[in-house]
Amino acid sequence: MAERLAKFLANHGIASRRKAEELILSGKIKVNNKIITELATKVSEEDEVKFDNKIVGDVEKVYYLLNKPVAYICSVSDPHNSKNVLQLVPKQPAVYPVGRLDKDSQGLLLLTNDGDLTYQLTHPKFKVSKTYLVRVDKILDEEIVKKLKKGIKLEEGIAKADQVKIKNKFELEIVLHQGWKRQIRRMLKVCGLQVLTLIRLSEGKLNIKNLPVGKFKKIKKEEIA
Repeated sequence: MAERLAKFLANHGIASRRKAEELILSGKIKVNNKIITELATKVSEEDEVKFDNKIVGDVEKVYYLLNKPVAYICSVSDPHNSKNVLQLVPKQPAVYPVGRLDKDSQGLLLLTNDGDLTYQLTHPKFKVSKTYLVRVDKILDEEIVKKLKKGIKLEEGIAKADQVKIKNKFELEIVLHQGWKRQIRRMLKVCGLQVLTLIRLSEGKLNIKNLPVGKFKKIKKEEIA
């Protein structure tokens, strides 16, 4: 059965679909020894697909749940940063982060080579909820809760929290399904608050209870979705 080349690459653990499209456009993928740069190209298991002149074959689908430490980036490659989350999990088979958690944040991060699952967890239409514990620099009040739930105007549109709960004077728990870049930090900045610490506690059915910072555990797909 034929499928789009980017999906084929994602399903074989090369990269996420978005990154796979970048690889195609940059001329790094060959199909039957011909460089392909057309995103609409479809392939099947009968075709010989190469990345960096190495044949793309079937690999075991793996799923790692990581409690990401602060100072580690989620980009697959960044020459300006020495600490990358990929250093914290096994090198083979190659995996990539599902979504992002910025360098200054810590907590739950899923890494896998399952392209379909990555799409399912990151596309907004699936509305996967994520829970964060956030510590700020000023005393919190119910007005902040109302603002976050009503919505904060950002460049991309209106950013809304699904749920907000004040845990103590300086900490609140925020649940959202949007996944815009540094969204919580930007929302709170509009409210006049600076984020001191941000921890992702859970995503969908997953959580990081009893998982130490910097450690990972291998999990099954059934535990995720």
